[in-house]
Amino acid sequence: MNPISNPSSPQLDRNWGLVAAGAVLGCVAVGTVFALAVLLQPMSTATGWSRAGLSSAMTLAFLALGFAGFGWGMLSDRYGPRVCVLAGSVLLGLACVLASRADSLLQFQLSYGVLLGAAAASFFAPVIAATASSFERRRNLAISLVSAGVGVAPMTLSPLVAWLITHYDWRQTLLIVGVLAWALTLPAVWFVRAAPAASAAGAGESAGANGLSAAQALRSKPFIVLALAYFACCAAHSGPIFHTVSYAVGCGLSMTAAVTIYSMEGAAGLGGRLLFGVLADKLGAKIVLVAGLFVQAFAAVTYLSVNQLEGFYAVAIVFGMAYGGTMPLYASLAREAFPPRILGTVLGAATMLSSLGMAFGPLIGGWLFDRFGSYTWLYIGSMMVGLAAACIAMFFPSARKPKGEGPRPVPQPA
Repeated sequence: MNPISNPSSPQLDRNWGLVAAGAVLGCVAVGTVFALAVLLQPMSTATGWSRAGLSSAMTLAFLALGFAGFGWGMLSDRYGPRVCVLAGSVLLGLACVLASRADSLLQFQLSYGVLLGAAAASFFAPVIAATASSFERRRNLAISLVSAGVGVAPMTLSPLVAWLITHYDWRQTLLIVGVLAWALTLPAVWFVRAAPAASAAGAGESAGANGLSAAQALRSKPFIVLALAYFACCAAHSGPIFHTVSYAVGCGLSMTAAVTIYSMEGAAGLGGRLLFGVLADKLGAKIVLVAGLFVQAFAAVTYLSVNQLEGFYAVAIVFGMAYGGTMPLYASLAREAFPPRILGTVLGAATMLSSLGMAFGPLIGGWLFDRFGSYTWLYIGSMMVGLAAACIAMFFPSARKPKGEGPRPVPQPA
């Protein structure tokens, strides 16, 4: 049989250049967005702009990332992922350059917040959709490796920005970051392409049972289940991620020690992405996702039982592995339910809802602390929302073998 006509052929598992490029793009995008966390104090001192005003640029970036991701996903389905990533690469560097020349807080918020967030979004749904369509037997590992780039950002670009700000002012630092973003992302664009076999498979699927339009897909049970689980998952872990440093300080830890808990979560999340990816290729994405969501839920509430640094580290490792490992699996489940020709739209819409979940957790966590004077209800609420996410994910339809296709090389989720 022609490997192009067989979507389960090993020929689909050879687009590793795309995986490497996706990891680099994700690392640069997240590292550039989170550069503001390092520059916040120097910028506030140099400009007199309030920290609340500067921090709002980060909020705008996440909102723009979520909503623009939907648009980039639709564009990638129509024009291909490379066009989207090229446009995003140009805009990413341009946003940093414009932000470095901002003369007012509003100009900075628009350039660093809106434009940068919209540019960074081009590296996620289009690249993940192309990766999910390009792999069959090792799909979960490939998606997890692309996602691992996000986890590398705090260990690479963030320290670089911290070093730059000790030698240059914030404007020069942002200018350098923008030029570096161009230097790293523009060459990576060359490797961003959907596999011809995946395109052919998508064309074949469009004539069969999976011939859904994008509008039909967004109203289907698989998408509704996927999106609700994704939203609840992100809402469950975003609150603890954001507030655990403050909670640890309230338990008597120094700020320096408390920050290392966040770093421990990030490092564990990187390992979790790889571990869960390998397990999902062996056991199926659905069962690993559900198990990971249950672990995430119980790990979140376990923070209430620790008050020493060693205990926080132990929980952070489990919690970080769980939330880091589950995140790439949604793309794999989406690929099982939807054909490649609309996968960018599906993932873009799901990412938009997950971004709203990420924004929901910190906001509600802050309100609960102001209302009750402690973080107890934050962690209890995170457990409950996390358990809801696991239960919702259990309703995701099991993968079905297309008619006329031979046995799959690996077991699919039950």
